[in-house]
Amino acid sequence: MKTIYYTATSLDGFIADSNNSLDWLLQLGEPGKSHQEFLAGVGALAMGSTTYEWLLDNHVRPDGENPQPWPYEQPSWVFTSRSLRGAPGADIRFVGGDVRPAHREMLAAADGKNVWLVGGGELVGRFHDHGLLDEIIVQVAPVTLGAGAPLLPRRIVVPPMRLVSVDIMGDSLAELRYEVRRAATFGSGE
Repeated sequence: MKTIYYTATSLDGFIADSNNSLDWLLQLGEPGKSHQEFLAGVGALAMGSTTYEWLLDNHVRPDGENPQPWPYEQPSWVFTSRSLRGAPGADIRFVGGDVRPAHREMLAAADGKNVWLVGGGELVGRFHDHGLLDEIIVQVAPVTLGAGAPLLPRRIVVPPMRLVSVDIMGDSLAELRYEVRRAATFGSGE
């Protein structure tokens, strides 16, 4: 069981443009087999309020002409400091503050499966700050945005992450998988 940041980024390191849009990514098509395989191993997920609201406004559209169901069956924790509308029929748990108590709840709910940190980067950084981030899987897209929401606004230098794999996905994406090492295990041969 791992806590994994799984996301896509522009070549210049942004997960959303300066308008919090993912149109730059959606032009590349639907998520492929890698995403489906990853999602099958997820038991709980977490996201920030901007990510949650983007999903509501652009996928679920509960007040639109053709509303869609919440895209995830797993319980979802949304980290926010404000009151947000719910997603019909979804197991959404709004939380704020310290990520550690919510992470314990997510691990219990995941029941042996992985916890997916959907985004954003600042929220993922808070998990990293407390030693709760195990792996980063990032799909790098062949576009540059110049500005926007950064992939992971943290300085992670010592110990450096360990590259686990690199996969080419179609003719557009490169998927990089990194193990996040802890200071205690760095240099121990693991």
